[in-house]
Amino acid sequence: MADPDLILAIDNGSQSLRALVFDSKGNLLAREALSFDGYRVPHAGWAEQDPDVFWKALCKTCRKLWEEKDIDPKRIAGLAITTQRGTVINLDKSGKPLRPAILWQDQRMTRGLEPVGGWWGLAFKAARLGDTMDYLIASAESNWLRVHQPEIWKQTHKYLLLSGYLTYKLTGRYVDSVGCQVGYFPFDYRRLRWSRSWDWKWQATRIPPEVLVELEEPAAKLGEISEAASAETGIPAGLPLIAAASDKACEVLGSGCLEPHIGSLSFGTSASVNITSKRYLEVIPMLPPYPSGLPGHYCLEVSLFRGFWMVEWFKNSFGRLEKELSAADGLKPEIHLDKMAERVPAGCGGLILQPYWAPGLKEPGPEARGTVIGFNDSHDRTYFYRAVLEGLAYALREGMERIVKKSKKPIVSLRVSGGGSQSDVAMQITADVFGLPATRAHTYETSGLGAAIICSVGLGMHPDFKTAVRQMSRTGEVFEPNEANHRLYDALYREVYLGIYQRMKPLYKNIRRILG
Repeated sequence: MADPDLILAIDNGSQSLRALVFDSKGNLLAREALSFDGYRVPHAGWAEQDPDVFWKALCKTCRKLWEEKDIDPKRIAGLAITTQRGTVINLDKSGKPLRPAILWQDQRMTRGLEPVGGWWGLAFKAARLGDTMDYLIASAESNWLRVHQPEIWKQTHKYLLLSGYLTYKLTGRYVDSVGCQVGYFPFDYRRLRWSRSWDWKWQATRIPPEVLVELEEPAAKLGEISEAASAETGIPAGLPLIAAASDKACEVLGSGCLEPHIGSLSFGTSASVNITSKRYLEVIPMLPPYPSGLPGHYCLEVSLFRGFWMVEWFKNSFGRLEKELSAADGLKPEIHLDKMAERVPAGCGGLILQPYWAPGLKEPGPEARGTVIGFNDSHDRTYFYRAVLEGLAYALREGMERIVKKSKKPIVSLRVSGGGSQSDVAMQITADVFGLPATRAHTYETSGLGAAIICSVGLGMHPDFKTAVRQMSRTGEVFEPNEANHRLYDALYREVYLGIYQRMKPLYKNIRRILG
């Protein structure tokens, strides 16, 4: 039999888990996916899920690969995992979850906690960062658990991200990739390691050092598939598990964005604009860049907490007709929504949407809310839907301009990935709003491809990341900007959109004060 020559990538996203098999040229040879039924919402703003849901999905998709896709597991040389970011799990001494995972969408807060003290506290006060620090401390899941579920917190043997949990289930080791560390943890984003003992993050999160896992750089070996995991998944025992990175970081690599002049747009549940940087730069002060899938590098990112989730929100709130059409003809409702948006002229006749459907930490601030302005009697839901797509593009352009201002490196082209990138309308709007060519990757599965690229380097299939990206990532369809549309969008963006938030901010604060 030939030597193992294929890579298994596990991509555990927000709405589904996918098991993907790639060759060393980046060709997707097999795919199995399992959607999640939705997360639990015990209280308004909460988001939880049984961790076993993720593990069972991993087992089921892998077994289906071997059984239904004519893939011999003996051909797999190694595997890597990429997951949604910021989802945390508490494990007891036997490695069993103590409670449901708190998902990244969760918005619970713990108010009135003691602020960071000592000279760090004085420094934050002097820099007028007290409100930002209070928000960060209140948002940390570890603080909520410590205050509201102290018995769970006391029993916690390991407190880890979803990527670390799946790594433990596969290998029996408490270890995770540096590239996956995105969340409220005492992590030093500049040095890409756990924070030093004197760092303020220990005070802010109150996480004991002993409950954290070991960290390895992307492309390092995390462990080997255990006999127990092999029995459940069908993945051969002893196969190496290679450290990858978070889903957004893997998307950047899978889209081929190794250089800072190529902007990576992610049109997922959470939307973002990224570049890869050798330098540590805070695009928004006090908000660090996240670890890249490229060791020693950073993802300079601006994200929208509610990104192309807004398409799902619109469909569920206003898309009954498209759902009925979908049931009749078998096409996805999004295809009918796109046809509807194509009938609306660029600029929506002055209807402009700012997509702050969820608050931010700093820009926009925690008081932020969504805004739609410019309604008149000609506007209906078709205009509103296109305004959603245009508003997302405006917000991502603003993020790109922040990144360019900080990095001092112009972005000359865009690579777009994620579910929203399958929409031709969204792609053309993006090209027109940015005034730049917007290109799809050759595969929709860019996050899984990025994990496979990292894995290929770790396995020695490619000598370095530059070679791996060149060999495994290719461009797909290119959407060139329409110059007339770009001039219109540019005027609306500069003269209207950019002024909305600052003008509305006092009113948002009043809403927050009145409602509590």
